[in-house]
Amino acid sequence: QVQLVESGGGLVQPGGSLRLSCAASGFTFSNYRMRWYRQAPGKEREYVASIASTDGSTNYADSVKGRFTISTDNAKNMMYLQMNSLKPEDTAVYSCNAVHKIFPNFYYWGQGTQVTVSS
Repeated sequence: QVQLVESGGGLVQPGGSLRLSCAASGFTFSNYRMRWYRQAPGKEREYVASIASTDGSTNYADSVKGRFTISTDNAKNMMYLQMNSLKPEDTAVYSCNAVHKIFPNFYYWGQGTQVTVSS
């Protein structure tokens, strides 16, 4: 059974930090490119960052570049998103996504974790 389970969300003040986690199970982690997305209220889902678990190559949306860091722990089938210098506009539900590197029609989503940046 494939599962992606996010955790680590919460309420943080502007300028603060949070670390999100995504626990993956039921599929071969190294065969998938892992991504974070977010969706703010009333807005479309937005790409945040991605990482290839095999070579560690990363990519970021311009809105988070220099503030967020995506990483994986392949031994634990875990993905992380370290978020620093958080802004109110980072408030959203953050979801992890796994897409097969060769067969992109095979993809999975987690249920999401709420991040609220507010004073």
